[in-house]
Amino acid sequence: MPSTYNNPVYPYHRAPELDRDDVRHCPVVIVGAGPTGLGMAIDLAQQGIASVVLDDNNTVSVGSRAICFAKRTLEILDRLGCGQPMIDKGVTWQRGRVFFQEREVYDFNLLPEEGHRMPAFINLQQYYFEEYLVDRADELSDLIELRWKHKVIEVDSRPERSEIVVSTEDGDYRLSCDYLLVADGANSKIRDMLGLESRGQIFQDHFLIADVIMKADFPTERWFWFDPPFHPNQSVLLHKQPDNVWRIDFQLGWDADPEEEKKEENIRPRVQAMLGEDVEFELEWASVYTFRCRKMDDYIHNRVFFMGDAAHQVSPFGARGANGALQSTENLAWKLARVLRGQAPEALLATYNDERQHGAAENILNSTRATDFITPKSRISRVFRDTTLELAEHYPFARSLVNSGRLSVPCRYDGSPLNDTGAEGFPLELRPGSPAKDAPIRLAGQSAWLLNQLGNRFVLLLDGRVDSARAESLKTELQSLLDERDDLDLVIVGPTPHALSELPRSVVIEDAENLIGERYGLTAGAGYLLRPDQHVTARWPEVSARAVGAAMDRALGANLAAVSEDRPDHQGGRHATA
Repeated sequence: MPSTYNNPVYPYHRAPELDRDDVRHCPVVIVGAGPTGLGMAIDLAQQGIASVVLDDNNTVSVGSRAICFAKRTLEILDRLGCGQPMIDKGVTWQRGRVFFQEREVYDFNLLPEEGHRMPAFINLQQYYFEEYLVDRADELSDLIELRWKHKVIEVDSRPERSEIVVSTEDGDYRLSCDYLLVADGANSKIRDMLGLESRGQIFQDHFLIADVIMKADFPTERWFWFDPPFHPNQSVLLHKQPDNVWRIDFQLGWDADPEEEKKEENIRPRVQAMLGEDVEFELEWASVYTFRCRKMDDYIHNRVFFMGDAAHQVSPFGARGANGALQSTENLAWKLARVLRGQAPEALLATYNDERQHGAAENILNSTRATDFITPKSRISRVFRDTTLELAEHYPFARSLVNSGRLSVPCRYDGSPLNDTGAEGFPLELRPGSPAKDAPIRLAGQSAWLLNQLGNRFVLLLDGRVDSARAESLKTELQSLLDERDDLDLVIVGPTPHALSELPRSVVIEDAENLIGERYGLTAGAGYLLRPDQHVTARWPEVSARAVGAAMDRALGANLAAVSEDRPDHQGGRHATA
């Protein structure tokens, strides 16, 4: 057990369903109160949807586990109301260094530009992350029933609903639900109960995680060694965490005995060889893992939705596991909320599978390539890797070939059926399917950030720096649109004529450092439509209410519903799978 952290013990409460004869029906039941399940419950609650969250444990994760949280994840968490505690506690970093044998071959900067609220990365032990999520869920307890020591032991999945049996110390009870969301981890018991598989590749290598407490001179950077003198023919990764805890990953080789390697008497010599004989340290936590890259072929089974590691699993180098999972929850939450509120057809939910299969495939591809580079399995691949590292020391072109883990980046949903076709003359980085980019703004005379004005609802980001005549015509158009669309807000980049600022559900912001115009390629009258998960769904050089309404219909799956209704096997907009 870690010595720098005391795991909270959350209270078990007797389920009221044990005292009733009928089966209670809920809109949403979530299995698993880890980062994925809690993130999903919070996101749904912020959009007015209640859920019951079941977990068979009564605490957060034991051991640091996932520690690297990327900028996009922090932006998602900020929207969920728990980003600031992460920043306050975490170790912020954006630079990394790559070493080959005894020398540094190059360094890199993950966020060279200014003007972002969130840093490129923070390092923070997973138990803190989960604790902050629990705290936020407790703040939303009117919409989130968080039940500890409630274990799902049976699942009956049907096309129209799911029914589960939950085991507790006071007995078993049943729940039925419209949607069952599964976030019970890589070895998902629910997936097994339904006879489903997660398929992929297990790489023949073992890695040791050693978290050590020490006072060290290493900077707060990501350091990666290939074939270092203190651990020859293998690789090593170093990260700093809060509380003077340092994460060290040692490659061990396929023949290593995981149980032996976890023993402190075998870990200490490895760490001491790396740090030097005079450096004192304490072993905080250790684990041995094997690289795995796998996913389910379909994340949706009737009305059961798989999320996080239950749906897809990647090797840890590149920090794509927890970061990818949070991108999955934000993708599903807004869609499910609108289906449950009757604002979108059930066919919209199938795009969770479409878009997140794309995201998982991207993560697995990058993770697999990193694994192949870090752990070459043939003489030729080893020669290629070492030659690339030699060249990288002197030639910038070779640095793009070095792969010590392509670090997590935001997923762009290129080719999504929810995207508008787009328009020419805008930045490629903000094409439909892309997450919005942050920028500093002035709001009511105060410093603020653009992303904090986006999310949970559709938002039209409009460049309102137009003349008075255009402002009056836009006001008339947009007034009618806002009257029809109560799920649409307006963020206007000003200064703008008074007419536009009178529109309901609108705020006028100033482009404090001209970065919105630069990053979004805005000109007077241009605009972007952002989804509730802050992803671009459409953009126009000249905004019109008709185009915005059509783009919203598309993003809400109206076109998908028409196709689905025409299919002979239509079952509520989604295939039922056996």
